[in-house]
Amino acid sequence: MGMRIAQPVASFYPLELTILSAVDLGGSLAVASRGLFATGVSTDLNVTYLSSGGKIGDMIKAEVTCDKFGKTLAFTSINFSNSKGEIFARGSHTKYVALAWKDPNNIVEELSPKPSEKKD
Repeated sequence: MGMRIAQPVASFYPLELTILSAVDLGGSLAVASRGLFATGVSTDLNVTYLSSGGKIGDMIKAEVTCDKFGKTLAFTSINFSNSKGEIFARGSHTKYVALAWKDPNNIVEELSPKPSEKKD
């Protein structure tokens, strides 16, 4: 996922709010990529800003990972890097997924690695 830094709005922090929204959306998409149709409810969302993301017009990139995918909780993390590849923010998102497992539209089994595909 990538985005370009736009012109700031008067006394608002659009980049920070965009990063926060990307942690929320990215975490949900990471859970969905594991096969859950409904992605559960957020129980914790955190962003740490390490430095400035850049200046107006710069491209920033985000990489999200589903770190743990359980029957009750899913844990995701996301790193944001600037055009130089330096991480300037990182986020984490915890989701309660116990009820989401009951959705008939889930495709978890279809996306799970087959025994022959698992690494030793």
